[in-house]
Amino acid sequence: MARRKKAPAATDESTLRVRNLIALDAAHLMRRLNARRDEMFILFSRLRSRAPMLETLATRYTSATFHELMHLPAREQTVVDQFYECLDTLRWYFTYTEDMPSTAQHTFNTLHRRLEEAYRKLVTVLGLPVSPEGGTVVEAEVVAQAEAPAPEAPARPRRTLKYLP
Repeated sequence: MARRKKAPAATDESTLRVRNLIALDAAHLMRRLNARRDEMFILFSRLRSRAPMLETLATRYTSATFHELMHLPAREQTVVDQFYECLDTLRWYFTYTEDMPSTAQHTFNTLHRRLEEAYRKLVTVLGLPVSPEGGTVVEAEVVAQAEAPAPEAPARPRRTLKYLP
């Protein structure tokens, strides 16, 4: 009886690279989308051009093939596919919509929430991208905290100075 070939380890170098490229692409896309979301609709309204929305949704790594993606385990492939399917829905809508800007923005908000959820799943399964120094990039949001009142300093006795003529 012939032995079955052992599947390659899920942590080989090519798998890590594919994961990182997908995580980088998704992180850049989400950052761009959040930064430009208001301006996209201002430009859409003023210029009647879909270009600002479509350019914001562009991805860098559009040439990934089955050959590269087959290195990922099936669960990761499914999560990646779900993220890019949500992104494709947004692209399709912005490419062909005839909605007015306010309706387009409302529809965008709905589709963006779905994309954010797909992105959260993607990050949970693939992890965050690796920084150039080799560490994981951590995306965080600064949240203002209510300042605690400073402890009161003990009252110092007041001194009065008298000037002598």
